[in-house]
Amino acid sequence: MIYLDNNGSTKLDPEVRAAMERSLDLCGNPSSIHAEGRRARRAVEEAREEVARLITAQPEEIFFTSGGTESNAMAIFGATPGDRGRLVRSGAEHPSVREPFARLETGGFTQVVVNPEASGSLDAERFVEAIDPGTRLVSVMLANNEYGGLYPVEPIAVRSREVGARCHTDAVQAAGRVPIDVRRLGVDLLSLSAHKMHGPKGVGALFVKRGTPLEPRTPGGGQERRMRAGTENTSGIVGFGVAARLARERLASDAPAVERLRDRFERSIREGVVGARVIGGEAPRLPNTAAILFEGISGEALAIRLDLEGIAVSVGSACSSGTTAPSPALLALGLSRPDARRAVRFSLSRFTTEAEVDHAAWRIAAAVAAVREASHPSSVMAPA
Repeated sequence: MIYLDNNGSTKLDPEVRAAMERSLDLCGNPSSIHAEGRRARRAVEEAREEVARLITAQPEEIFFTSGGTESNAMAIFGATPGDRGRLVRSGAEHPSVREPFARLETGGFTQVVVNPEASGSLDAERFVEAIDPGTRLVSVMLANNEYGGLYPVEPIAVRSREVGARCHTDAVQAAGRVPIDVRRLGVDLLSLSAHKMHGPKGVGALFVKRGTPLEPRTPGGGQERRMRAGTENTSGIVGFGVAARLARERLASDAPAVERLRDRFERSIREGVVGARVIGGEAPRLPNTAAILFEGISGEALAIRLDLEGIAVSVGSACSSGTTAPSPALLALGLSRPDARRAVRFSLSRFTTEAEVDHAAWRIAAAVAAVREASHPSSVMAPA
């Protein structure tokens, strides 16, 4: 298997696995006062420190959750008690942001959506203009999960502070792939997920800037400083801490190496496949992500064929899989509905090799030709 779906989830790093296996002997509840409980609590707090270091935060500003989706919901619903006000988000947000915003809208809030440009970039000036004194919450992702676009969060956070609005960023795809400094960004709330950075599934975190009021969403206990009740997932949190440390330590070397592989992969695809176009390729984006539109075929048909050949890719967000609707994030770029359905996402990691991207590019070119032949036998596009 050649795994090119690292924006969906990543391989568990061996060092993370080893730390989690050791932590399984921590039988105590982290909230218990006996020695076993204290051992578990130390492990949780050490992990909290590592997650905080990854984004240049303070440990007390990190709250552990079950993942990015819960972190987004915790931020959005926790920051909007009441039933009125204005909400502003980008048009390319993940479903775990779009859907809570839609629910708030049905409850009396007004929602304003600012779409990115056709290039894949987000116009900061146009977004800032949408934030007025009646705005309660702003949410803009740091990096898009489908085509990798990096968004200008900092000036948006500045404007949010000026009008007294809370500013949230979904940094799930960005963390571990680009540097993050929450002080520089100026956000009040930031969401993370361990399994996007070679950590375990089922654990994430929410950064809550010190002094930011946030209504707890899970009552029933004193865990996570009464922000999220329930016994902590000790082994998952330990794994998250190790993954965060490795991501921080390796970022300076991993990011440029992965970007070179991605660029090599894209060149091979463009040279080998007529009608292949990189989405958002001219705008700032994640170093590991390539969203490519293949003219004349269904992206889903191509992804299925590649899976049968041992190459894992994705069509849109993993959290939207199983739907037949085109990606809202790609439609927000101005793509037509047919073109949005022709896109396939390829996402690399530090474990991806040069041999894998070269072999994958060759197999993809052959698969595209085969799918085109099956779809339009009388009008197959000539190879480059």
